[in-house]
Amino acid sequence: MTVSPFDHPLLSGLLGDEEAARHFSVEADIGAMLDFERALAEAEAELDVVPRDAETAIVKALAAFRPDTAKLRAGVARDGVVVPELVRQIRVAVGEPHDAYVHFGATSQDVIDTSLVLRLRRAVEHIGLLLSENIVRLVSLEQEFGVMTLTAMTRMQPAIPIAAAHRVASWRMPLQPHQLRLKELSGRLLVVQFGGAAGTLEKLGDKASAVRAALAAKLGLADAPQWHSQRDALAEFASWLSLVTGSLGKFGQDVALMAQAGADIKLSGGGGSSAMPHKQNPVKAEALVALARFNATQLSGMHQALVHEQERSGAAWMLEWLILPQMVVATAAALRLAAGLAAQIESLGH
Repeated sequence: MTVSPFDHPLLSGLLGDEEAARHFSVEADIGAMLDFERALAEAEAELDVVPRDAETAIVKALAAFRPDTAKLRAGVARDGVVVPELVRQIRVAVGEPHDAYVHFGATSQDVIDTSLVLRLRRAVEHIGLLLSENIVRLVSLEQEFGVMTLTAMTRMQPAIPIAAAHRVASWRMPLQPHQLRLKELSGRLLVVQFGGAAGTLEKLGDKASAVRAALAAKLGLADAPQWHSQRDALAEFASWLSLVTGSLGKFGQDVALMAQAGADIKLSGGGGSSAMPHKQNPVKAEALVALARFNATQLSGMHQALVHEQERSGAAWMLEWLILPQMVVATAAALRLAAGLAAQIESLGH
């Protein structure tokens, strides 16, 4: 039993997306954190911040490291974040005299935020592919049914006859700007987080910027000044997620209304009813509407999380943890469902 429908053993069959959810698993999170610690040791050794022998010992220990997750869980309950206990375990694995160089100059937020960005990069790739698939499917619908006729509906009332291509275009056209927006905002989103205790990288002295750039390069991320309390890129990404699901929700709402009337659209494989065997419910279309409304609701929380006090917030940071993963999975699920719904359209117009 879970509290989230996105990983519920039953509801996730409709509302979940296994590939997107995989990037928010404990395994993916810890793996990305270890990537950070490894890259940090390598970058600092290259710039003579830590000894080469320490780098070798840290990299070797991380290659065989298996965390004690029960102790990590207890550490989170105690410290509010997983990193202090994770670093303690890594230091034990590295051993003296090199254990002092593990996590050198970094803070917990550097590890956690960079882990998030590394995992978002993979999620963005997945969502981008799903978005492209939806555009292709809608183009195909335009080509197949575009010359057919529909009755335009304005303010829920019959208006004038239109070509089916006009309505399909209203589903497709918003998705193409979303592709451009994603490419553009990724440059601000997929950046390293590295600021140290209070964002000043005080332990690294005049090598701070060089270490940060080397760390970013090793992780395949863009270099940027620390953003511990500056969360606008994450809020912008959340806004993009809500825009995508909103556009897909319009598609779902239109299909559900057309299916209600029955004359303008024919769908294959609708959902059955336990009480009325004759029914074919437009389940995917309904789910698209629900997911659009879900993300629109969550977006306000991500904007609330912009308010970070001074150099670091605990509460606003935690709010992101509660909201953003679900928005990502909801968007991937909506894209998966929309592609499936487009494939179910057997006829459109008359």
